Amino acid sequence: MGAGFSPKIERLIGAFRTLPGVGQKSAQRMAFNLLAEDRNGGRQLAEALTDAMDSVGHCDNCRMLTERETCTICDNANRDQSRVCVVESPADVVAIETNTGFDGRYFVLGGRLSPIDGVGPDELGLELLRDQISSGVVAELIMATSATVEGQTTSEYVADLAAGAGVAITRIAQGVPVGGDLETVDAGTLNQAFAGRSAIQR
Repeated sequence: MGAGFSPKIERLIGAFRTLPGVGQKSAQRMAFNLLAEDRNGGRQLAEALTDAMDSVGHCDNCRMLTERETCTICDNANRDQSRVCVVESPADVVAIETNTGFDGRYFVLGGRLSPIDGVGPDELGLELLRDQISSGVVAELIMATSATVEGQTTSEYVADLAAGAGVAITRIAQGVPVGGDLETVDAGTLNQAFAGRSAIQR
């Protein structure tokens, strides 16, 4: 990998490279910084990573990341249980919570349908979502998937799941740029897109 790095340094650099957006140079810089200047920070990082990897799982209701059976949003009795916002990732939940006044629940898919990548309905927990739709509690499904081909396909698939269940299906307005992810959208655009959601025509 590197120019004469020891195996343990190469392993550390390789571990940093597993993070999205981190290339060889950035990984080297982070590894060298921890080893040369911040050993205590490195140990804290290692401890936090180990603890999170061992104890953080998915909420039984919405699939949000949490170390409990159900997340704090699902446990909040003041949230509107009848409105469920379907998103692709936990980062999307954070973006919506931070930038909008949405007070319903979420369902985190953990990705989007992509047969070429081996991502189908089972990988996205859609059987659980189907059960929730059938429960009679859900009155509106708000599709907040990304404005990509896969995101649109996923949105249409979920809409088909809810067909005939008496559930209103809406999609956030497309102020979100085509090909963009929610976590990178500015607060004003996201808030406007969310407020301007419209019904999906079946």
